Amino acid sequence: MDIKKLSAVRTETCSNPMASSRTPWKVDQMRERIVRHLERMLAREPQSAHIRDWWLADSYTIRDRILERLIATQKAQHSAKCRRVYYMSMEYLMGRLLRDNLNNCGLFDLNREALQQLGISYEEMENVEPDMGLGNGGLGRLAACFLDSLATHNYPAVGYGVHYEFGMFRQEFQDGRQIEMADNWLVYGNPWQIQRAENVQEVRVYGSVENCPDGRGNLKPKWVGGYIIRGVPWDIPIVGYGAETVNFLRLWEARAACELNLDDFNRGNFIGAADAKVIVETISKVLYPNDATEDGKMLRLIQQYFLVSCSLRDIIRRHFNSGAGWAEFPDKVCMHLNDTHPTMAIVELMRILLDEEDMDWDGAWKIVTDCFAYTNHTLMPEALEKWSVELVEKILPRHMQLIYEINRRFLDEAKKHFKNDVEAIRSISLIEEGPVRYVRMGNLAVVGSFSVNGVAQMHSELVKTNLFKNFYALTPKKFTNKTNGVTPRRWINSANPRLASLINGTIGYDWITDLDELRKLEPYANDLDFRSNFARVKLQNKIALANYIKKRCAIAVDPKSLFDVQVKRIHEYKRQHLKLLHILTHYRRLLQKPNLIAAPRTFIFGGKAAPGYTMAKNIIHAINVVAEKINGDSRIADRIKVIFMPNYDVSSAMLIVPAADLSEQISTAGMEASGTGNMKLALNGALTVGTLDGANVEMLEEVGQNNIFIFGHRVEQLSQMQNGGYNPRSFYEGDGELRAVIDAMLSGEFDGRSSFNPVRHIAENLLNGGDRYFLLADYRSYVDTQDIISNYFDNPELWNSMAIINVARMGKFSSDRSIAEYAKDIWNLRPLRQG
Repeated sequence: MDIKKLSAVRTETCSNPMASSRTPWKVDQMRERIVRHLERMLAREPQSAHIRDWWLADSYTIRDRILERLIATQKAQHSAKCRRVYYMSMEYLMGRLLRDNLNNCGLFDLNREALQQLGISYEEMENVEPDMGLGNGGLGRLAACFLDSLATHNYPAVGYGVHYEFGMFRQEFQDGRQIEMADNWLVYGNPWQIQRAENVQEVRVYGSVENCPDGRGNLKPKWVGGYIIRGVPWDIPIVGYGAETVNFLRLWEARAACELNLDDFNRGNFIGAADAKVIVETISKVLYPNDATEDGKMLRLIQQYFLVSCSLRDIIRRHFNSGAGWAEFPDKVCMHLNDTHPTMAIVELMRILLDEEDMDWDGAWKIVTDCFAYTNHTLMPEALEKWSVELVEKILPRHMQLIYEINRRFLDEAKKHFKNDVEAIRSISLIEEGPVRYVRMGNLAVVGSFSVNGVAQMHSELVKTNLFKNFYALTPKKFTNKTNGVTPRRWINSANPRLASLINGTIGYDWITDLDELRKLEPYANDLDFRSNFARVKLQNKIALANYIKKRCAIAVDPKSLFDVQVKRIHEYKRQHLKLLHILTHYRRLLQKPNLIAAPRTFIFGGKAAPGYTMAKNIIHAINVVAEKINGDSRIADRIKVIFMPNYDVSSAMLIVPAADLSEQISTAGMEASGTGNMKLALNGALTVGTLDGANVEMLEEVGQNNIFIFGHRVEQLSQMQNGGYNPRSFYEGDGELRAVIDAMLSGEFDGRSSFNPVRHIAENLLNGGDRYFLLADYRSYVDTQDIISNYFDNPELWNSMAIINVARMGKFSSDRSIAEYAKDIWNLRPLRQG
């Protein structure tokens, strides 16, 4: 196979000519509209326009078509007085929108041709679009996939989030260490968003609670004083495939109620005159501000309350504008909490009903608990949010009163079941007692919701038996499972157009909205021509990624090597440092046995560490210093390359995922809720090496044990090991190869110029009580499995056959299936087709 002929950038189209049934545009109309937007919106003439101007003009042109459908969708939903789901999430990892919107509108080919006639390369222009800075990891990407599936399958839905000005952060490396830079993704504007200034909401924080006369001779609590924050909504249209339904994502931007104190300004206090503006707008500046400080915790809590208060007021406004009242509210409104971040919505709705609508407690609580559903995304108790009582009392004094009362009433009922079981009662209380008292947001979400679901079968069982076992004993019917999924529109149709074209030419287009159709590919796993074409697609994708790595990281990698990929948020339980142990083991073997037969590997990492998570940042640093040493070692003749891709985001994932050969899903068993990276990678033909954790368990069931590489201890084995007193040193002392690798790490030879000694620090941590995630216990099984993987990769016909079977059997892991289950089993939501 001639690699030079395959080195062109991605140019194939995957547009389905049947994607849109709407009145089609012609090329000359598209071209004229683009130029019109360039001239009339951007005041540019074609001869002097920058490539970014063309991107904006092109996006505005496509937005015209989208807004027509958005208006038609909202009109149809309003006329039908239909039930809607309102999805609340602190993050939405949207990535870029132009390619997805073109594909979903069926305009991709037309748009490319129009641009070509104007002398513009679509590929060059596309790369100008910044990723939206609205999310960070799997939680946000899942939310984005769900919005896509809701619109594609015509479900009435609105997403609610925060309009972050700077996203989380832009990751750069300095001497191998992560440096956080502001991600100014809005610097050139965003052509997709529409401001809805007429729907501004006001939010109160701080203040106090006073007992005021209610006009009927009674005293009633009233929240007074404090500060008022204005929430300005921005809408992002969400285009379903075929553009029949266009829903929207509403994002709230924080602004001061008084942006300029004119008296201060006129007295010459120019900076102080804008203090309120600066302070308030901090709320929507950054996603997940570092909460290592008290000020950081305060900002996070205000940020979460700002989201839910604005959203609730907007939902209520929309509901009453339809002519309905509170009696119909639970029939028309379902609010979904994507993890614990929006949980204060439960208390806020209760406050509105009691304090503003003057309802009695039982009537108000019935409405609240009929309207909220909650998805749990973590099995680690320490990862469930909790806020100090003191902090909540300070920022949300009335809410703290209500939390106490909700807790009192709930525990009174629970005691009828648990009787004298003090520990059970303590575990379900909304208040964690101790020297510092905390509000447990996970417990509050369970108590205030009619449905609680996990995101993979294994995760949901552990939620019932471990995390919330006493809640499950009280209300078992409340708990359910909804395994996560990913959207094939983004993760094949847009991300991997070469593979999409191959599939389209083999089984047709139906898989784009019904992923079970991929089963029709299974017989082709034994077809020589199809396997050859599949391998060609993979190699083309690897060459494109290799070119990007060369440009971005200044490192040349061999596209024919095994691309071994671990891309995800950096966390100890995800065990990027277990991958590091394997790399060092493989490196040591090659040095000791230069003639060792083993498939050449390119190890590719990507992911960010939270700014306050020191150990995760140390793992990044360690990988980078090891990469510097290995990549510069001529003795191994390029048989290993180690790459850490900076600033991993959706756009870089759309290059990495289609090019991956091996998908590393190696979290400690029982720690990962589900994972969706595993699904994206397998859907694009990567084979999985993983533990029996999260959705890996269901992937094993779907693809079969002969098409996945499973290693490591199971949950029950780790539990026994933990209860028996886990001693990582026993594994170190009992495995000569592991001991040699750890000793090399302790020697400092891999730390090189770094004065921080990150590699040595990891080794010391693992040996001296820091191996909380059982790396040393799983090391031997992992390394031996990697040897098997190398042997399989050396048999390309077998490898490609296994990869095709993985693609063919990924139908279950579509977000379309997930959303259909949520709609049927939890939301009681029906699609609304438009004529």
